[in-house]
Amino acid sequence: MNTTHAAVTSSLKQEVKATFELLDILQEEQNQLLATSIDTLESLVSKKAGVVTQLTQHTWNRHDNLEKAGYKPNLAGMNAWLENSKDHPDAIKIKETWNQLVSLTQSAKELNRVNGMLIASHMVRNQQALSILHGSQESTDTYGPDGQPSRATATPVRSVVTG
Repeated sequence: MNTTHAAVTSSLKQEVKATFELLDILQEEQNQLLATSIDTLESLVSKKAGVVTQLTQHTWNRHDNLEKAGYKPNLAGMNAWLENSKDHPDAIKIKETWNQLVSLTQSAKELNRVNGMLIASHMVRNQQALSILHGSQESTDTYGPDGQPSRATATPVRSVVTG
């Protein structure tokens, strides 16, 4: 159990570190969205994808180590492992690290949700601007009944002056 204990603990610490990195990127993404500085988002998306990949790998490592220790590779298994490890000298610190990871994950989910709303808002404004530029006088709705973006199909009206 000692080797497995060290491996699970190491994975937890790596997950916390990667989650802090993810939070930093998500916060920067939000700052750029609020400042409507869209040009920098592509590099942030790339960074975010890399960190999420690392985070996923650390989580898989923790799950593999939980299985090696005889626990399910999920939240219930992690909680059981923590409960059965309470006599370990670092039990309090490990539990704090786990709680920190849970809290950081919740913060990341919330930041990502808000960023998604900001992106959707930008998309709506862009669609409305495109509709105006294309001369569409139809509805300002940007999504059809199927939930997909609607395309402006109206053609501009041209007046003929005779006289």
